[in-house]
This record gives sequence, C-alpha cells and structure tokens, in this order.
Amino acid sequence: MKFLVTVGIALALLTLESVVVKQAGLVLGRIDVTVVLVAFLALRATLLEGAFSAFAVGYLLDLMSGQPTGLFTFLAVFTFLVGRLVSSFVDVRGALSFALFAMGADVGHGLLATFFTWLTVKDGGTGQALAGLPLQVALTGAAALVLFPLFRRFEAAQDRPAGLLR
Repeated sequence: MKFLVTVGIALALLTLESVVVKQAGLVLGRIDVTVVLVAFLALRATLLEGAFSAFAVGYLLDLMSGQPTGLFTFLAVFTFLVGRLVSSFVDVRGALSFALFAMGADVGHGLLATFFTWLTVKDGGTGQALAGLPLQVALTGAAALVLFPLFRRFEAAQDRPAGLLR
C-alpha cells in the first residue's frame, strides 16, 4: 500500500475504533486496529515504505491516545521491524493466519506499551492494562479477520496501472 493511502486508512480506522470502543462501553480493552495495519505492512510493504508508514500510523495513535508522546511511534516501527523478521519464518496467506499473526504482534505491542508506560507514569495503573490485554488481543484478532480482505483490495488497487485502458 502506498504511504498516503496507509495514513488515510489509519486515520479512518482510528476514528472508527474510538467510536466503537465508546459505544460498546469498553473500559479495559480496545480494538488495536493500528497493530493490524502495521502487521499487514510488515507482510506486504517494502522496508522503507513500511517503516515510514508505520511511523506515521504510530504518530497518529500517539496523537489520539493521550499517552506519552513518541511511545506508539516507536512501538509501531519496532512492531513493523519485528513483523518483517517473523514473516521470513512463517507463511501468512489467509485471513486466519493473518489474524493469528496480528494477535501475536498485538501481544508484543501491548506488553511493551504497558512496560514503557509503567516506566514513565507515576501512578502505576499498568495492572488494568494487563488485565485488559486478553480482551484487546481477541478484539484485534476479530478486527484482523474483517480488515484483511479490505487491505488486500487496497493493495490490489494500488498495483493496477492507472488510466482508462487496463
């Protein structure tokens, strides 16, 4: 996927996620759609395009989350790089395998976010974050199942030549 398309998708998904989480009344969990997007980038994007896109996705999450600035930017790029490494060892072709891949990425992302938040925040509310992690991973897996065909469609549209004659 191209950079601007990725940023647009991330912004739309973050907005949709915030509305769904608020309407569902989720207190301990959230749907981590940014990790799903970064996991897809780790599988399909080139190194430079994916790193820049992961940086932008993480920065958007930083802006919308209220967490310490730079935390999710760093974690998105780190998750992308680890995902690239892991993707050389596993074969992810279908929606179910992608959901499992995204869930694994979300576990690592959530644990690192909790750890770095624990290091930087004085009040120590990381117990709630760890308690909500299983729900968050399950919701992220469900989102990955739904979003995988959409991401594949955007990827295919980007690969087609533009113009009237195709």
